[in-house]
Amino acid sequence: MQRTAARDAKNIFNSSDMGLDRLDFAIIALYLVGITLFGLRFRKRQRSLREYFLAGRDIPWWAITLSIVAAETSTLTIISIPGLAYDTNLTFLQVVMGYLVGRVVISFVLLPQYFRGDLYTAYELIERRFGRGLRSLTAGLFLLTRAAAEGVRVYAVSIVVAIALGTGQVTSIAIITVLTLIYTFEGGLAAVIWTDVVQTAIYVSGTLVGLWTILHLVPGGWTAIHAAAASAGKLQVFDFTPNFWLPYTFWAGVIGGTFFITASHGTDQLIVQRLLAARSQKQSVMALLSSGIAILLQFALFLIVGVMLWAYYRVPSANFVKPDRIYPTFIVSRMPHGISGLLIAAILAAAMSNLSAALNSLSSSTIMDFVLHFRPQTEERGRIRLSRLATIFWAIVLFGLAVLALQKVGRVVEVGLQIASVAYGALLGVFLLGVLTKRANQRGAMIGMLFGFSIELYLWRTHVPWTWWVMIGTMVTFVVGYAVSCLAARRV
Repeated sequence: MQRTAARDAKNIFNSSDMGLDRLDFAIIALYLVGITLFGLRFRKRQRSLREYFLAGRDIPWWAITLSIVAAETSTLTIISIPGLAYDTNLTFLQVVMGYLVGRVVISFVLLPQYFRGDLYTAYELIERRFGRGLRSLTAGLFLLTRAAAEGVRVYAVSIVVAIALGTGQVTSIAIITVLTLIYTFEGGLAAVIWTDVVQTAIYVSGTLVGLWTILHLVPGGWTAIHAAAASAGKLQVFDFTPNFWLPYTFWAGVIGGTFFITASHGTDQLIVQRLLAARSQKQSVMALLSSGIAILLQFALFLIVGVMLWAYYRVPSANFVKPDRIYPTFIVSRMPHGISGLLIAAILAAAMSNLSAALNSLSSSTIMDFVLHFRPQTEERGRIRLSRLATIFWAIVLFGLAVLALQKVGRVVEVGLQIASVAYGALLGVFLLGVLTKRANQRGAMIGMLFGFSIELYLWRTHVPWTWWVMIGTMVTFVVGYAVSCLAARRV
């Protein structure tokens, strides 16, 4: 069995007897057409910006929960997390534990502020506390880094589609971008959230089917997998090593994960937009906390899949060119026909879900934080038209960034997290200055933000693990911003 697995790993891309058949292609096509038509069902409901960007603030908490999970789960997660576990172990779960703590912090510190007023974006809170200038700066930083991170995520789609369908990577990116744009353009946030619900069910079910299939392909089943993985240290979850330079220790994971998720879910429009679409603050809190439990279980599932793939192949990940290719390669080469089509559709579901979320959040911030500032008298119908044009604009930008990302990178999940981390510290530091202090002013917060962002750019060029970046950037932003504000007040 191991010889067969090794041969698959080495020769998959040149093999003519492996790959998808007509049934698989039919399943994938049915999914792509079906989800696009489902999203288009919401196009007639978008008569105002409140409906287009916040779904009328009438989404039940459980749907927001699944939408947050879908927005937090991209193709990066589904293909790269198994690759990470294949090369290492389960210690990434320590970061996800920090994700749970961060959600509690958001529920008590930031969400009450967001529900004090009729807010459309996270950065309106900054204007209310500091002024227009800082709102533009924080929103601009969000647009810049979210687009860059999403470009890497869209690029990850091309890895899967190119392996599965044999299309070029640029063509693969174009197919997913266009189909996702269609229903996001027409249906707004309501289409995004309800397609997220369907897509979450698809990719979780597909992953469970994949796990079951691997389990039955390894002789001895789970008993053999567990014995081999345990002896190789693949089942290690906790690492209490007091080493600052390791990215996945308990300390870096929980502390770094807490700061990362507080920033990503508390200051990033991608998630805040969903929280604002809830019927009440209480329902928003329920959605946020329950999504944390779901994410923990989901990451555990993807990591276990990676460990099981290691037990099946037992070859270095270099045999697959990149660790991110291991799971897609297994799906195409070893899964029964029909199931392999379902799994490819599941991965595409996660990709389209994340892309639609990015397009809608980038569009909402562009319109609400910038365009309407210069054109405040625009009538409602004109605002909807501008919002849809902004959606098209960002689809083109993300397509271009994904094509640029085709250059050789490491594990794409870590690249995506690193790009996001560069901005999150500065953003979280500014938000905490506004919420936790009364003496901080706009000038001090801007200077603090500049220092925090500069430090995080510097950290990218060092060997400091990405898990610490947000914490360091937050502390620098907060301390410098508060100190400058106090000094300015004394001079006055």
